[in-house]
Amino acid sequence: MSGKCPICKLNEAVQAFKPFCSKRCADVDLHRWLGGHYAVPAVEPPDDFDAEIDAAMSDIENAHKLH
Repeated sequence: MSGKCPICKLNEAVQAFKPFCSKRCADVDLHRWLGGHYAVPAVEPPDDFDAEIDAAMSDIENAHKLH
């Protein structure tokens, strides 16, 4: 079972370039990734994230010293 090319949406995917129909469509997709058109969503940590980590690590170290 073969689907339509995700770039041109006109042609069926070709095994050599799957899921694309041609080298051209594969190159268009690569260019979009390299150009930053596609992005994986990310959540930025809060500004005080490092301080929270340091405090948590300190709590862990202090707990180990008590035992």
